[in-house]
Amino acid sequence: MYSRIHHRILLVICLIAATQGVVVGSEEQEPQHNTNATPVERGHYLVNVGGCGECHTPKVLTKDGPQPDENRLLSGHPADAKLPPLPPGVIGPDRWGAIANNDLTAWAGPWGVSYAANLTPDVTGMGGWSPETFIQAIRTGKHAGGGRDILPPMPWMDYAQMTDEDLRAVFAYLKSLPPVSNVVPAPVPPAASQNQDRM
Repeated sequence: MYSRIHHRILLVICLIAATQGVVVGSEEQEPQHNTNATPVERGHYLVNVGGCGECHTPKVLTKDGPQPDENRLLSGHPADAKLPPLPPGVIGPDRWGAIANNDLTAWAGPWGVSYAANLTPDVTGMGGWSPETFIQAIRTGKHAGGGRDILPPMPWMDYAQMTDEDLRAVFAYLKSLPPVSNVVPAPVPPAASQNQDRM
Protein backbone atom coordinates (compact mmCIF):
# COMPACT_ATOMS: atom_id res chain seq x y z
CA MET A 1 0.00 0.00 0.00
CA TYR A 2 2.74 2.45 0.99
CA SER A 3 4.72 1.72 -2.17
CA ARG A 4 1.65 2.34 -4.34
CA ILE A 5 0.98 5.69 -2.66
CA HIS A 6 4.67 6.54 -2.82
CA HIS A 7 4.72 5.65 -6.51
CA ARG A 8 1.70 7.88 -7.24
CA ILE A 9 3.16 10.82 -5.32
CA LEU A 10 6.41 10.43 -7.24
CA LEU A 11 4.49 10.27 -10.51
CA VAL A 12 2.58 13.48 -9.68
CA ILE A 13 5.83 15.25 -8.76
CA CYS A 14 7.40 14.14 -12.05
CA LEU A 15 4.38 15.31 -14.03
CA ILE A 16 4.44 18.71 -12.30
CA ALA A 17 8.17 19.03 -12.95
CA ALA A 18 7.71 18.04 -16.60
CA THR A 19 4.88 20.54 -17.01
CA GLN A 20 7.03 23.27 -15.48
CA GLY A 21 9.82 22.37 -17.88
CA VAL A 22 7.47 22.63 -20.85
CA VAL A 23 6.19 26.02 -19.71
CA VAL A 24 9.67 27.33 -19.01
CA GLY A 25 11.04 25.77 -22.20
CA SER A 26 8.31 27.34 -24.32
CA GLU A 27 9.29 30.80 -23.08
CA GLU A 28 12.89 30.38 -24.19
CA GLN A 29 13.77 31.10 -27.77
CA GLU A 30 15.65 28.61 -29.88
CA PRO A 31 19.13 29.85 -30.83
CA GLN A 32 19.15 31.47 -34.25
CA HIS A 33 21.26 29.82 -36.94
CA ASN A 34 22.71 31.61 -39.91
CA THR A 35 20.89 30.15 -42.89
CA ASN A 36 23.41 31.86 -45.20
CA ALA A 37 26.40 30.13 -43.58
CA THR A 38 29.10 28.84 -45.89
CA PRO A 39 29.89 25.11 -45.74
CA VAL A 40 33.03 25.91 -43.69
CA GLU A 41 31.01 27.98 -41.20
CA ARG A 42 28.36 25.26 -40.96
CA GLY A 43 31.07 22.63 -40.53
CA HIS A 44 32.72 24.66 -37.77
CA TYR A 45 29.38 24.83 -35.97
CA LEU A 46 28.79 21.07 -36.35
CA VAL A 47 32.31 20.14 -35.20
CA ASN A 48 31.87 22.28 -32.09
CA VAL A 49 28.39 20.94 -31.31
CA GLY A 50 29.58 17.39 -31.96
CA GLY A 51 32.40 17.77 -29.44
CA CYS A 52 35.04 16.56 -31.89
CA GLY A 53 37.79 18.56 -30.18
CA GLU A 54 37.22 16.83 -26.85
CA CYS A 55 39.12 13.79 -28.14
CA HIS A 56 40.84 14.97 -31.32
CA THR A 57 42.54 18.08 -29.87
CA PRO A 58 45.48 17.62 -27.47
CA LYS A 59 45.27 19.64 -24.26
CA VAL A 60 47.67 21.90 -22.41
CA LEU A 61 47.63 22.22 -18.64
CA THR A 62 46.79 25.75 -17.48
CA LYS A 63 45.95 27.31 -14.11
CA ASP A 64 42.29 26.65 -15.06
CA GLY A 65 42.95 22.98 -15.82
CA PRO A 66 43.37 21.27 -19.20
CA GLN A 67 42.54 23.47 -22.18
CA PRO A 68 42.56 22.70 -25.93
CA ASP A 69 45.96 23.31 -27.54
CA GLU A 70 45.04 25.84 -30.22
CA ASN A 71 48.34 25.14 -32.04
CA ARG A 72 47.33 21.49 -32.53
CA LEU A 73 43.61 21.88 -33.16
CA LEU A 74 42.05 18.53 -34.16
CA SER A 75 45.48 17.00 -34.82
CA GLY A 76 44.80 13.83 -32.81
CA HIS A 77 46.89 11.98 -30.29
CA PRO A 78 50.41 13.46 -30.25
CA ALA A 79 52.87 11.03 -31.83
CA ASP A 80 55.49 11.74 -29.15
CA ALA A 81 53.18 11.38 -26.14
CA LYS A 82 54.28 8.71 -23.68
CA LEU A 83 51.54 6.84 -21.87
CA PRO A 84 51.82 5.02 -18.54
CA PRO A 85 51.47 1.24 -18.45
CA LEU A 86 47.92 -0.06 -18.43
CA PRO A 87 47.38 -1.48 -14.93
CA PRO A 88 46.42 -5.17 -15.09
CA GLY A 89 42.86 -6.08 -14.18
CA VAL A 90 41.44 -2.56 -14.55
CA ILE A 91 39.23 -3.27 -17.56
CA GLY A 92 36.71 -6.08 -17.56
CA PRO A 93 33.02 -6.97 -17.31
CA ASP A 94 33.02 -6.33 -13.56
CA ARG A 95 35.54 -3.48 -13.68
CA TRP A 96 36.00 -0.32 -15.73
CA GLY A 97 34.79 -0.34 -19.34
CA ALA A 98 37.42 2.11 -20.56
CA ILE A 99 40.10 4.52 -19.37
CA ALA A 100 41.61 7.56 -21.07
CA ASN A 101 44.82 9.53 -20.89
CA ASN A 102 44.79 13.04 -19.43
CA ASP A 103 43.97 14.84 -22.67
CA LEU A 104 41.44 12.24 -23.86
CA THR A 105 43.36 11.46 -27.05
CA ALA A 106 44.15 7.84 -26.10
CA TRP A 107 41.62 5.29 -24.82
CA ALA A 108 41.95 1.73 -23.57
CA GLY A 109 39.07 -0.73 -23.38
CA PRO A 110 38.10 -4.26 -24.34
CA TRP A 111 38.95 -3.32 -27.96
CA GLY A 112 42.59 -2.60 -27.03
CA VAL A 113 44.05 0.92 -27.24
CA SER A 114 42.74 3.51 -29.68
CA TYR A 115 44.13 6.92 -30.50
CA ALA A 116 42.22 9.98 -31.72
CA ALA A 117 42.96 10.54 -35.42
CA ASN A 118 44.59 13.57 -36.98
CA LEU A 119 41.71 15.37 -38.70
CA THR A 120 43.79 18.19 -40.20
CA PRO A 121 44.50 18.43 -43.95
CA ASP A 122 48.13 17.39 -43.48
CA VAL A 123 49.34 14.27 -45.31
CA THR A 124 49.65 12.62 -41.88
CA GLY A 125 45.96 13.36 -41.32
CA MET A 126 43.18 13.65 -43.89
CA GLY A 127 45.24 15.40 -46.55
CA GLY A 128 44.58 12.71 -49.15
CA TRP A 129 40.89 12.28 -48.36
CA SER A 130 38.01 13.40 -50.57
CA PRO A 131 34.56 14.37 -49.29
CA GLU A 132 33.31 10.98 -50.50
CA THR A 133 36.03 9.14 -48.55
CA PHE A 134 35.08 11.06 -45.40
CA ILE A 135 31.37 10.36 -45.83
CA GLN A 136 32.06 6.67 -46.48
CA ALA A 137 34.23 6.45 -43.34
CA ILE A 138 31.49 7.98 -41.18
CA ARG A 139 28.74 5.88 -42.77
CA THR A 140 30.62 2.54 -42.48
CA GLY A 141 32.81 2.99 -39.40
CA LYS A 142 35.85 2.06 -41.49
CA HIS A 143 39.01 4.19 -41.62
CA ALA A 144 39.24 5.95 -44.99
CA GLY A 145 35.91 4.36 -45.87
CA GLY A 146 37.24 0.83 -46.27
CA GLY A 147 40.17 0.20 -43.93
CA ARG A 148 40.33 -0.92 -40.31
CA ASP A 149 37.43 -0.40 -37.92
CA ILE A 150 37.03 3.04 -36.37
CA LEU A 151 37.29 2.17 -32.69
CA PRO A 152 35.63 3.50 -29.53
CA PRO A 153 35.11 6.02 -28.18
CA MET A 154 34.48 7.52 -31.64
CA PRO A 155 30.67 7.63 -31.98
CA TRP A 156 30.70 7.21 -35.77
CA MET A 157 27.31 5.45 -35.67
CA ASP A 158 25.76 8.64 -34.27
CA TYR A 159 27.50 10.88 -36.80
CA ALA A 160 26.39 8.48 -39.55
CA GLN A 161 22.87 9.86 -39.00
CA MET A 162 23.99 13.26 -40.34
CA THR A 163 22.97 14.29 -43.84
CA ASP A 164 25.49 14.19 -46.69
CA GLU A 165 25.26 17.99 -46.79
CA ASP A 166 26.24 18.26 -43.12
CA LEU A 167 29.07 15.75 -43.50
CA ARG A 168 30.36 17.70 -46.52
CA ALA A 169 30.26 20.85 -44.38
CA VAL A 170 32.23 19.13 -41.61
CA PHE A 171 34.77 17.97 -44.19
CA ALA A 172 35.02 21.50 -45.65
CA TYR A 173 35.75 22.88 -42.19
CA LEU A 174 38.38 20.21 -41.47
CA LYS A 175 40.04 21.00 -44.81
CA SER A 176 40.16 24.69 -43.81
CA LEU A 177 42.24 23.99 -40.69
CA PRO A 178 45.98 24.62 -40.59
CA PRO A 179 47.69 21.31 -41.41
CA VAL A 180 49.49 19.74 -38.45
CA SER A 181 52.11 17.08 -39.11
CA ASN A 182 51.36 14.34 -36.58
CA VAL A 183 51.57 10.62 -37.24
CA VAL A 184 49.07 9.12 -34.81
CA PRO A 185 50.02 5.62 -33.57
CA ALA A 186 48.12 2.65 -34.94
CA PRO A 187 45.54 1.05 -32.64
CA VAL A 188 46.83 -1.68 -30.36
CA PRO A 189 44.85 -4.96 -30.24
CA PRO A 190 43.56 -6.15 -26.84
CA ALA A 191 46.17 -8.85 -26.16
CA ALA A 192 49.09 -6.61 -27.14
CA SER A 193 47.74 -3.68 -25.13
CA GLN A 194 48.06 -5.69 -21.91
CA ASN A 195 51.85 -5.87 -22.41
CA GLN A 196 52.41 -2.54 -24.12
CA ASP A 197 55.33 -0.65 -22.61
CA ARG A 198 53.94 2.73 -23.67
CA MET A 199 50.57 2.18 -21.97
